[in-house]
Amino acid sequence: MITIIGLGPAGLDRVHQPAHGLLTDEARVVVVRTLDHPAAAALAGLRAVVSCDDLYEAAADYDSLYQGIARRVCEVEGPVVYAVPGSALVGERAVPLIRETAAKADRTVEVLPGESFLDLAMERVGVDPIADGLQVLDARDLPDPMPLHLPTLITQLDTPGTAAELAAELGRVLAYDTPVTVLSDLGSAGESITQTTVKDLPRATTGPRTSAFVKAHEVGWIGLIRTNRVLREQCPWDNKQTHHSLLRHLVEEAYETIDAVEQLPLAAPEGDVDFGAYAAVEEELGDLLLQVVFHATMAREAGAFDVEEVAEGIRSKLVARHPHVFGDLQLDDASAVEANWERLKKDEKRRESPMDDVPAALPGLARAEKIQRRAASVGFDWIELGPVIAKLVEEVGELQEAIGDSVRTAAELGDVLFAAVNVSRHVGVDADLAVRAATGRFEARFRWIEAHLDGRDMGSMSLDELDTLWDAAKRQE
Repeated sequence: MITIIGLGPAGLDRVHQPAHGLLTDEARVVVVRTLDHPAAAALAGLRAVVSCDDLYEAAADYDSLYQGIARRVCEVEGPVVYAVPGSALVGERAVPLIRETAAKADRTVEVLPGESFLDLAMERVGVDPIADGLQVLDARDLPDPMPLHLPTLITQLDTPGTAAELAAELGRVLAYDTPVTVLSDLGSAGESITQTTVKDLPRATTGPRTSAFVKAHEVGWIGLIRTNRVLREQCPWDNKQTHHSLLRHLVEEAYETIDAVEQLPLAAPEGDVDFGAYAAVEEELGDLLLQVVFHATMAREAGAFDVEEVAEGIRSKLVARHPHVFGDLQLDDASAVEANWERLKKDEKRRESPMDDVPAALPGLARAEKIQRRAASVGFDWIELGPVIAKLVEEVGELQEAIGDSVRTAAELGDVLFAAVNVSRHVGVDADLAVRAATGRFEARFRWIEAHLDGRDMGSMSLDELDTLWDAAKRQE
């Protein structure tokens, strides 16, 4: 028999029968996870125990530590008790390993869970886990992202470094003066409950039985959703919006996001970080995200779908379209990934042609690029860059020949632009962003010339004079 016993949050006085009798039974070998616990230390003063503290010092990581503990317990012949702080069913990763190992050896496992520190923590902070909800996290393995819409108890706050990391995570969405309750050694004579803030949390006293409690806050992703729903109900402007009335805002926010991203270095996120530029991107992404949430909120009102279904839809789509990551498919490079993506998309949407469902409302350059990518996905493309450049030169020649015939000129100019987009695609440059950048450079140079006219009228200057100023503007870049 292997008996796993929870020692509770404090001393042996909180351990009830029959667990107490089993712990003091000299016929049983007792293995304690650690002596750094009041009940374990007291038990070691009453009888011989085997400690696993040496495994903590020798283990390379927590996985190997818990495997080592499970081996030690299961290698004991005869009846053995494995005693752990708190409840044997709360945060004890070695327990399922012991059960698994014992099952293979046809050994019986009995669990007497014991009192959990969670029971005391909920009483001390006044939380009912059913009425209020409760989230319990491990400070050494925080979720990313970390939701805080429920009362949250963060355990294993055992070092100042762990407290500093927790403060940094909380500070991403909470104000620095947000209250935090620090609970240590609950149920013992040295019990401590103190109040601090997110900012001062790194200076709080920590230890092996220290936790932090944060009240529920509607912040971050869930907070945005709930705030939008409140505005939809209570704000006259939000209340009167429809899917169609919001379209211009969706387009505007998308372009404002593009403007912000274009201020980042070309290699971003690699290289030096421009935090000022990133702050602008953060703000614009928030405005764009609001448009997604707003449309989902209205769809929820119609009974069609909600934002969670939107998120799950794209999540499941990403998994399905990346079989080389989430499955067994082997793809060698980005172009192979893109081609496979288009094949999967064609099957999902039951396209009869690669040209199907390319949005007609796309800007001209973007639509040209998407059409070309679709054609390339089925092999209708040049492999080398040379013929692509040659085609552009050919189209420019045809444009020159067409000058004087307005209909032909328009058609040939369109061919030139289409061929230029093909060049941009082959060299890995977004055509729309490239022309936006070129326009930006032209604007900057023009403004530089305006600033250096020295009182002269641009309209009265010769082209040679203006060209000289233009070259000077280019040099100063």
